[in-house]
Amino acid sequence: MKDVAGKVAFITGAASGMGLGMARAFTDAGMKVMLADVDEKRLALAEQELKGKGADVATVICDVSKEQSVVDAAKATIERFGKVHVLCNNAGINVGGTFEELSQKDWDWVIAVNQVGVQYGIRAFLPLIKAHGEDGHIMTTSSMAGIVNAGPGWGPYNASKFASLVMTEVLRSELKETNIGVSVLCPGAVATNIGEAGAHRPADYGSSGDKEVIPGGADELLAHGLDPDVVGKLVLEGIQENQLYLFTDPRMIKTVQRRFDRMQRGFDWSANSKALVDASAPGSTGE
Repeated sequence: MKDVAGKVAFITGAASGMGLGMARAFTDAGMKVMLADVDEKRLALAEQELKGKGADVATVICDVSKEQSVVDAAKATIERFGKVHVLCNNAGINVGGTFEELSQKDWDWVIAVNQVGVQYGIRAFLPLIKAHGEDGHIMTTSSMAGIVNAGPGWGPYNASKFASLVMTEVLRSELKETNIGVSVLCPGAVATNIGEAGAHRPADYGSSGDKEVIPGGADELLAHGLDPDVVGKLVLEGIQENQLYLFTDPRMIKTVQRRFDRMQRGFDWSANSKALVDASAPGSTGE
């Protein structure tokens, strides 16, 4: 999708962080943007900032954990701009804690936003992007935690981000013969306000209480992370070049490689396991 000027983008989690960084990059490139978020105050400030620069933007309150909210936001986008070309499933939250510490509602909320919210976005917007027949793109924000284990206390986040990554890969395969591109963003440390996510947790998912949003001291790492505006520019570049994987920290290839090295050892062990060798199973050394 090389020519983005005049095209319309819908971004969730757009009031701050990476979502706002995307909105800034998109509007600088001449795009129109519908900013969606649950934080009404920050959303108004983002709209004011972008309109002050002459950007054509609008806002809509959207809780991606609620399907009707996403559907309503899609309708509002069409009513305001007539078309939509780019979907950015960017909203994301976390509740930190071990399996023993986390409640089912903690898990349900993280999965609802980070995983099911992506599904809702694709279901609501893909038909609208297809409808006009022009080039389009769907970008989902996963995480490096969608590729490697983030460590103790990150269970729901890791699970949901792994899911959003593979959902994007499946979507790419389904749309490969179309003019709709697909990308997945896998950020490392980026300076966002994800630590404040619990303030907007819906009542039906209970309360985060005093649980850490960012466990393991990673909040300090995030505070000194990459500027979200740089991520926004990276996403725009990835959309224009239809790049599937977008990484904010190429150094993390070493961490990914260690994971696959461990998998390789698992395959080697399995090939020599007594159970498979005795059965002359395909791929075993006793085949």
